[in-house]
Amino acid sequence: MTTEPHPADAPDLSVVVPADAGPEALKASAASVLEQTLRHTEAVLVDPGRDSTTTRTAATLAERHPGRVRHVTAARGADLRDTGADHARGTWVTFLGPGERLQKDAGRNLLAAALDTGADLVAGTWTRLPAPGENLPRGAEQAEPAWQRPLHTRTRTVGSLTDAPGLVVHDSLVTGFCVRRSLLAPDARPAVRHEEAPPVGDLLFGVRAALAARTVTLIPNTITTHRAAPDPAGDAPARITAAARAARLLARHGHPGLAAARERALLTDHVLPCAAALLGMGREERARTAAQVAPLLAGHLGADALAPLDPVARACLRLLADGDADGARDAAYALANPGTVVSPVVEHAGRVHWRPGTEAATGTDPLDVTELGLQYRPFARLDLLNTVTRAARSQGRLLLVGRIVLPGHALPDRPEVTATLVLTCRDQPGRTLTLPVDDIRYAKDALVWRACADLTRLLGARGVGDRVWDPALRVTAGGETLTTPLFAEPETVKPAGALRARPRLGRLTGDTWQPYVTAHHRLAVCLLARRRPARLAEKILHYATHFRPARALRRRLAAVAARRKRLAGQAVKARVYRTLLLRLPVRKGQVVYEAHMGKQYGDSPRAIHEEAMSRGLPLRPVWSYAGRPEGFPADARLVRRWSWPYLVALARAQYWVDNQGFPHALDKPRHTTYLQTWHGSAYKRMGFDEARVKTQNDPQRRRLQRAVDRFDHFLIRAPHDADTLGRAYRLDPDKLLPTGYPRNDRLVAARDQHAPRPPFAEALAIPEDRTVVLYAPTFRGGPGHKEAELPLDVRRFAEEFGSTHVLLVRSHYMERAALPATAPGTVHDVSGHHDVSELLTLADVLVTDYSSIMFDYALLDRPLIHFAPDLDAYTAERGSYFDLRERAGGPVVDTQDALHEVLAHLDEADPHWKAARARFAEEFGAYDTGGAAAAVVDTLFAAHTPRRRPKPCPASRRRPAERTGT
Repeated sequence: MTTEPHPADAPDLSVVVPADAGPEALKASAASVLEQTLRHTEAVLVDPGRDSTTTRTAATLAERHPGRVRHVTAARGADLRDTGADHARGTWVTFLGPGERLQKDAGRNLLAAALDTGADLVAGTWTRLPAPGENLPRGAEQAEPAWQRPLHTRTRTVGSLTDAPGLVVHDSLVTGFCVRRSLLAPDARPAVRHEEAPPVGDLLFGVRAALAARTVTLIPNTITTHRAAPDPAGDAPARITAAARAARLLARHGHPGLAAARERALLTDHVLPCAAALLGMGREERARTAAQVAPLLAGHLGADALAPLDPVARACLRLLADGDADGARDAAYALANPGTVVSPVVEHAGRVHWRPGTEAATGTDPLDVTELGLQYRPFARLDLLNTVTRAARSQGRLLLVGRIVLPGHALPDRPEVTATLVLTCRDQPGRTLTLPVDDIRYAKDALVWRACADLTRLLGARGVGDRVWDPALRVTAGGETLTTPLFAEPETVKPAGALRARPRLGRLTGDTWQPYVTAHHRLAVCLLARRRPARLAEKILHYATHFRPARALRRRLAAVAARRKRLAGQAVKARVYRTLLLRLPVRKGQVVYEAHMGKQYGDSPRAIHEEAMSRGLPLRPVWSYAGRPEGFPADARLVRRWSWPYLVALARAQYWVDNQGFPHALDKPRHTTYLQTWHGSAYKRMGFDEARVKTQNDPQRRRLQRAVDRFDHFLIRAPHDADTLGRAYRLDPDKLLPTGYPRNDRLVAARDQHAPRPPFAEALAIPEDRTVVLYAPTFRGGPGHKEAELPLDVRRFAEEFGSTHVLLVRSHYMERAALPATAPGTVHDVSGHHDVSELLTLADVLVTDYSSIMFDYALLDRPLIHFAPDLDAYTAERGSYFDLRERAGGPVVDTQDALHEVLAHLDEADPHWKAARARFAEEFGAYDTGGAAAAVVDTLFAAHTPRRRPKPCPASRRRPAERTGT
C-alpha cells in the first residue's frame, strides 16, 4: 500500500479536480489520485459550492486523507481549474475533467520524464468513453483519438512546436499532461490561465501552456482515462470558436504554418463530426444546429483548407456553411456510406456538380465533385439515396412512400421503370420476401415510389431466429437493375405505429411487427411481444435461459465451442501432422503445387504443371488454394490451404512444388522432393540479409533456417540469384538449378515470335490502337497490412492519357487497392488475374518501382519505366543489392509529372534505352532461354518420364545367359 506523505512534505504533483460533476465522479477521480504509485501526490478538490452533497463528499475525502486530499472552495464566478492551480503546492500540476481518472503509474511517469528532461510540460496519451453507437476495436473499452498514437510513439523532447505539430494542431492538450506550477501563477508572464469555461477554456489552456513552455516532453504512456464522450453537436459552436481562437493564437506567436494546420483540423475534428451528428437529429434540432454553426464557418472554408479533403466532405462543409441542414445531413450520410449518391449531380462542360444551379462553378468550388467519377457509373452500379418520405399504417398494412435521387446522367431517356420491395432476414441473409410496389414514376431529379406491404399476411416469419427484417427497393430500368436500402428518420417512421403479426410458431413468439430506424439510419421491421401472452412467454423463456443451470450450460457449450475452435487451429493441425500424418506412406507420383501461398494459380508452378500434363506423365497433381477455388485447374485435385486434406496431401506427396514456401510449421516428409521455384530475383535485401531478420531472436532465425533447409532444389535465372538469394538463404550451391524460371518461357516465346495480343485483351475490350500500360508496384506493407495506397494518381493518369492508353493496375497479391472511378475502358483492375505472364505479354509498357516483375518484363525487350517516388526511403529502410538508378533497364522517375513526360515522348526516348535494357535482361535473366519448364520437368520427374527401350538382338533371345551381361 502507498504510504501517505507527512503533512509538512511538499508534494511533487498536484492534481486539480473540479467538483462540479457530482459526488460519484468526484470520488472516482480522487480515488485514482490516492492510488498513485508516486507517493508525493496530492488531490486539490475545488468546490463551486453549488451542491451540498458534493461539498460534503469533498470535505469527507479531505478529512479521511489529510495531506493527500485538500478541499478548496472557489469564489463565486472564479474558474475552478485556475482556483485549484492557485492552491496547488506541487512542483508540477495536472488537471482532471469530470469523472476522469489517472492511470496508476501516471504521476510516476510524468515526474520521471520531467526530472530527466527538465521540460516545462510533459504530455502523455489519454482515452475517452465511447459515444453512443460508436464501434470500438475488438477488446477495447475506451476510444483513443486516431491522431494521438503517431504523436507518442516514443519519449522525446522538443524545443519547438513545429517538431511536434500534433500537440497544438489537434486537441491533444485537453488532458493527460502536467505543467510546471510556476507557469500557472497569476503574475507569470505570459500567464497560463483557463479564463473561459469548458470546453473553450480546456482547448485554449493546452495551447497557451505549450506556447509558454521552453521545452515539451512527450511520453508514450497513458495518463488519463474515462474522459467524457464528445457531444459533437451540442458542443460544436463552442469547440469551433475555441479552435479558431487557438489558430489565431498560434499565428500571433509566430507559427503561421501551425495556425493553418489548426484551421484544417478544425474542419475534420469538429465541423465534420457535427455534420455527422445531424443524421440522428429531428428536423427542428437539425435546422437549429445548422443555424448556429453556419456563421462560425465564415472564413474557414478557403481552398487551402478544403483541398486535402474528400469531395463529399467539401460539399458537406459548404452546405453546412450555407445553412442547408438537410443537404448537409445527406452529405454526412454519403460520408458514412462511401459511394452513395445523395444529390442529383449534374454534368456541365466536363465537370460534375453536386446539384443543379452550380454548373458555372469552377473546379475549385466545394460543390464540384468531378473526381468522384460518378459520371462513369451506369445505373446498375450507382448507390442511390432512397429516402422514406412517409411511413404510415393504412388498413392494417405498412404504407411506405419514398424518393430515390436520380443523377442527371442516369436514365436520360426515361425508359420504363419497375420496382419490388425486398425484405431480407437479418440473421439468415438467404431468406428473402418480395412484395409488389404499387407505383413508381419519374419526378424531377428523382424516382418516387409507393408501396403498401401487408406484413401480417405475407411476412411469414417463424418467430425464432428471424425476428428482424431489412427492406430494400429493387429497381429495374432500361435492362439494368439496382437494389437500394431505405434511408429513414425516426420522426418519419414513428407514425406508422405497430402492425399485427402472425408468426408460424404461434403468437407466443411475438405478436407485433414494429417498424424502426437502425443505428445506420435505415428502415427495418422487428417482431416484438406486446400483448400479455407473448410477454409472459418471453419472460418464461428468459428465465429458462438465464437461471443458474442454464447459465452453467451456456458456459459449458461455450467451452466446448472454444475447444473445437482450438482443435481446428493451425497449432493443433501442425502437431497432428508431425506426430501422425508424417507416418503415412508415400503416394507415388503425387505432386502438391502452390503459388503465392495458395492465392493464385500461376507463376512457375503453373508452367511446370502444364508442361507435365501436356506430356501425359503419370502424376497425381494436387493444387492448394486459399479463399475460393475459381480459376484453379480442372485436371488437378484442389485442397484448401491448412485443411486436413491439404495436410494429408503434403504428408503423402512425392513432390512439393511452390514459389514462396509451404507453411514453416510443416516438416518435409523423408520421401518428398521439394522444388522451390521462387517468385523473383532480388533487388531488396532478402532472408538473413534483411535488417528485420537480423534483429530477430535466435529461435526465430532457427525457424527460418529449418524452413529453408527443406528445399532440395532452388531455381535461379542468373548468377545474380546465386550471389543474392542463394547466399541470403544459406543454400547449398548444389541445390541451385540454373534453368531459368518456367513462367518466363512464355515471355521468351512472345519476344521471339512477336505474338499477337493474348485473348485476355479481347475480354477487357481493349482497342487495337490503344497503348497498354501495366502498373505493378511492389509490396510496401508489413505483417497484417492489406490496404494499398498507390503512389500513382490513377485518375489523373486516365484524364491525361485515357484517349490513347489503357492502364492495367495490378496490386501486389498480399494487398488490395481501391481504384477511383474513371472513364469506361481507361483503367482496369487486373489484380485478381491468376497469370501475370499473360498480363506482361499484353502490356506495351511496364510501369513499376523496384518490384521483381521488372526482371521478367525486360525479357520482352519492351519499354520499362521505374516510377519510384520513395526509392531512397525504401532502400534506406529495407536495403538493396545494387543501385537501381545506375543499372536500370529504363528511366527512373520520382514524380508523376516526370512519368507523364516520359510516356508522352516514349517513342523518341525508348531507343536510347534499348542497349541498357538488353544488358539488364542479360544480367538478371541469363538462364531464361525459353526451355525452363521442360528442363525442370526432365530433372524433377525423371523417374516418371518414359524412355525408349532398346530393341533386343536375336543373340540375346538364343542365349539368355548373355542377356544378363549386356
